[in-house]
Amino acid sequence: MKTLIALTLWPSLAVFACGGYQAPVRGGHQDGRQGAEAKTNSQQTKMTTCQAQATEKKLESTARQEYVNNCLKAKPVAEKPKSKMAMCNEKTKGMTKEDADKTRSECMKG
Repeated sequence: MKTLIALTLWPSLAVFACGGYQAPVRGGHQDGRQGAEAKTNSQQTKMTTCQAQATEKKLESTARQEYVNNCLKAKPVAEKPKSKMAMCNEKTKGMTKEDADKTRSECMKG
């Protein structure tokens, strides 16, 4: 009976003693990275850009560190979308009043 239990547990003990079995990581990469994400990362790109800007400004030591930290925290400035009226007004620049009114009216309908 003891030999039966020992033979049944032997494969489990052998794997445990040898360091165990490592299952493959999802995505097929051992380090967990996937495709394009493995090559470039937006945070890495941002860090490179901030470091380059600090170098251009010839910042050193604490000033450089503060600049890079603030640069990394900054959110990109998004352009405010123009209203339909503003877009239509741009189209009518340089037109006579009658033509501009007609064009603006058609633009606002479409």
